Amino acid sequence: MSSSLHILVTGGAGFIGSFIVDALVEKGHRVRVFDCLDPQVHGERDGKAPEYLSRDAEFVLGDVRDVEALDKAMDGIDVVFHEAAAVGVAQSMYAIRAYTEANTMGTANLLELIVNKHRDHVRRMIVASSMSIYGEGRYVDPATNQFVVPAQRTTRQLDSGDWEPRIQGTDRPAQPAPCDEMKPLEPTSIYAINKRDQEEMFLSVGRAYGIPAVALRYFNVYGSRQALSNPYTGVGAIFSSCYLNGRAPRVFEDGLQTRDFIHVTDIARANVLALERSEADYEAINVGTGRPTSVLGLAKMLLAKLHPDRVEDPELQPKIVGRFRAGDIRHCYGDISKARRLMGFEPAVRLEDGIAELIEWVRKQEAKDLSDQALKELSQRRLV
Repeated sequence: MSSSLHILVTGGAGFIGSFIVDALVEKGHRVRVFDCLDPQVHGERDGKAPEYLSRDAEFVLGDVRDVEALDKAMDGIDVVFHEAAAVGVAQSMYAIRAYTEANTMGTANLLELIVNKHRDHVRRMIVASSMSIYGEGRYVDPATNQFVVPAQRTTRQLDSGDWEPRIQGTDRPAQPAPCDEMKPLEPTSIYAINKRDQEEMFLSVGRAYGIPAVALRYFNVYGSRQALSNPYTGVGAIFSSCYLNGRAPRVFEDGLQTRDFIHVTDIARANVLALERSEADYEAINVGTGRPTSVLGLAKMLLAKLHPDRVEDPELQPKIVGRFRAGDIRHCYGDISKARRLMGFEPAVRLEDGIAELIEWVRKQEAKDLSDQALKELSQRRLV
């Protein structure tokens, strides 16, 4: 593959996509960004790209549901990075059609254009998948150290405040373990189902037409440029928005559920490696840190960075609400040995350092705390 490529990044004006654009521009590629500038993510921008988007990239305002606009954006493109997606586990459970049209059907539009009109020049495809497609992560039986599939947490169990998944047929909690790509996919939300669709569509079409395709399963991404006023965005942005508005963030369950938080610049670097390393062709690959962090621990870390003089202030202590949301899981963190082996990927940003970078950016932002509004919407639909 030539050193300079013409690359399309759908969703390239978004949080993750814009960092991928930066990384590709830095490598000397010509980059075209195709983005609808969703107001929930970007606010009202009147069609203007966000200030952080690289001026060395071409910006095209458009929606993946608009086949004609997408067709024009595909002209002369060598490589496609598909980052465009409606994002939000909780919201997807009631905006089912909107999410499926944007995510699954938008991907269908893109792939159909590639194979029917642009097959002669598209040489590689990379799609953003998600750890959400796993559902619960990997677990082992601590007595035998053997992998187990825990029983699904029931409403009755969760209502009693019993949060940990149990080993099938017992009262013993299963122990979380690093989740590798062989773990069966058990998506628990419409968003997760959509992401599984995107991944499987890219890989199956790629294999059928001989177009190298890679699906990167992102774990929980954080960093600057994340939409602080979007109540359905990542937990780091939601908590930061609460603290910026002088409010304590709300933490579901008991706060001890764990995730794998990875900095957005590491995600961008993994995408560049997927472009450059043929060993990754036709593979689904975890991109995380391999390190679990509790949601409560993240909230306390953000508080200590944003308000170091108010760490003990009762008004800012994370509120453990003891409630749960439909579609939520308990534990999932990545086994990234496949990314290391096939792409030479190694996460470079420690959570402590990445949070410091996030906070430096957060302090310069204004954010509306819409978490109460989001909770009200979910409660009205009996999803909390």
